[in-house]
Amino acid sequence: MHPLHKFTNALNLGACTLLITALSACGGGNLDPVLGTPDITRVPTVTTTSPLASIPFVTGVDTHAKLMVTFSKAMKAASLTNSSFSLSCPTGTPVAASVSYDAATLSATLTPTAPLPPTTTCTATVGTGVVDMTDVPLAGAFVWSFVTATAAPLDTTRPTVTFTVPANGTAAVAVNTKISATFSEAMNPATLTAASFSLTNTTAGTAVAGAVTYVAGSRTVTFTPAQAASLASGSLFTATITSAATDLAGNALAGNTASLPAASNHVWTFTTGAAADSAAPTVTAISPADGSTAVCPLTGSANATFSEAMDATTIKASTFTVTDNGVAVAGTVSYSALTQVATFTPTAATGFAASRSFVVTIASGATGVKDLAGNPLAANRVWGFSTGPASCGTTVTTVNLGTAASFGAFGGGAGVTNQGINTVVGGNLGTTAACSLVTGFHDATNVYTQTPLNVGAVNGSINCGPPAPGTTATLAVATQARADALAAYTALAAMPPGTDPGAGQLGGLVLEPAVYTSAGGTFDITTGDLTLDAMGDANAVWVFQSASALTVGLQATPRRVVLINGAQAKNVFWQVGSAARVEDGSTMVGTIIAPAGVTFSTAGQAIQTTLVGRAIGLTASVTLVNTTIVAP
Repeated sequence: MHPLHKFTNALNLGACTLLITALSACGGGNLDPVLGTPDITRVPTVTTTSPLASIPFVTGVDTHAKLMVTFSKAMKAASLTNSSFSLSCPTGTPVAASVSYDAATLSATLTPTAPLPPTTTCTATVGTGVVDMTDVPLAGAFVWSFVTATAAPLDTTRPTVTFTVPANGTAAVAVNTKISATFSEAMNPATLTAASFSLTNTTAGTAVAGAVTYVAGSRTVTFTPAQAASLASGSLFTATITSAATDLAGNALAGNTASLPAASNHVWTFTTGAAADSAAPTVTAISPADGSTAVCPLTGSANATFSEAMDATTIKASTFTVTDNGVAVAGTVSYSALTQVATFTPTAATGFAASRSFVVTIASGATGVKDLAGNPLAANRVWGFSTGPASCGTTVTTVNLGTAASFGAFGGGAGVTNQGINTVVGGNLGTTAACSLVTGFHDATNVYTQTPLNVGAVNGSINCGPPAPGTTATLAVATQARADALAAYTALAAMPPGTDPGAGQLGGLVLEPAVYTSAGGTFDITTGDLTLDAMGDANAVWVFQSASALTVGLQATPRRVVLINGAQAKNVFWQVGSAARVEDGSTMVGTIIAPAGVTFSTAGQAIQTTLVGRAIGLTASVTLVNTTIVAP
């Protein structure tokens, strides 16, 4: 039984039970004045982890990875040791490691002394020996697991900035705003300081004083000006994150100030308007829906979508809570700056408890959630739902991509080709063919048959077969990725078929999460844009099954796939029986797996084509023409 339940039961019996050493006797100041249950803001909790604590377990974790946990409040550094924060790989076999604590970010980092074993389920534990500054321990041990990568390559992929608020070139920005940036992967908090993230009033030629805060669960860093007056109206400002910012493996930032994915700064500009932002943010969508019943416990999260960009530092365990009959549910809280969705994920492997009623609260006020201008919600957002039996199942489940998840483009056994000078692949690139069939690309260490007119940057690593720069090790990585992609393709094809709402034409439709199957064997997005509506559920999944082809856009008529109400690119899958084509200037979303390959744009086109997802050819090649790929 959870200790909070024990405490509540003791109260119901009229007893005065000691929950933890630091809690005072019955009637003391550590009890909720209404419910009488322990003050959940007093007991420290784990709010975020890296690798992410999730069910199913995160896979493909680099064997050289460090582990990081962030707490809800300041902790005693002396209580964080390799006995109170430990790792075993496989489960039950302790890993020698050192543990450090960063007070500024409330985060602890576990650094193994040697690489972790490949293809192994590892279990991390943060025990009750970890205490806050007043010696209050965690209510219970926080335990999570993950699976290491098949091969054991050193992580050499440089992190990038994927999203900023304000965006580059934005005009009329509120003078009281904070500045934020989201990274492609977990960062080392100690490298994100006022020295590596700065803001300059370019018009006046002066530096803006401010504080820098990093939120690990959101991979977001925020610069808070020392005073609102720092952002003078009508001025041009320049934000800079330098290459001193590194990921947990020590790789320096690959910014936007160099043509190669080498260590460089990320710089963006914006112009302020004349006014401050005083409008309160709102919650525009929630999941589960208010009053919903028989919710599957395995759904595993509660989500809220906001009307505007929020301050990630204010979205945490104390401001986004879920209670079961007045008792706090243990869980982690994260926020996506891209989708403006906050997510509460229960710590329990089985999700929410079965056949129970829950209340979700997002706090307002001075200590509640706020937008980047410091405006809180006008009032608490509260809703409720009840779960059904534990034996339920979800309508559509996600697919495990294994090691293929780290690839932005994969060209089966035929290679990957780039034409144009504006192609960028975020993530790894690979093929089981010889490296000579990778043309028009470079990564941080090697160039693959580039010409002055065909230059493509790969922010990850290029993995292909010998001869050099291919090796047996890089071929092994590519071979495993292809096997994992094939397994995912097979799983997608095996899902029970769904409806075909547009008779093969998806343009102009708004689709809820589900499996969609083309009766005629092809899917087209050519007559309009396709919108995917998650209805507030950040875990919503779409699977599109096409026995033959997929076409997105027409020449000179680009089309888009639009995500709304919390939909995420990582949860969209396209299983294509033969080949897929994304035309000039189109914006595509999701993981495309097609045996006969994937083609982007037309040779000679200068207009940029975008994929937020992955392009995977199981047998044939992937061809890119001035294409940007961001692996979610």
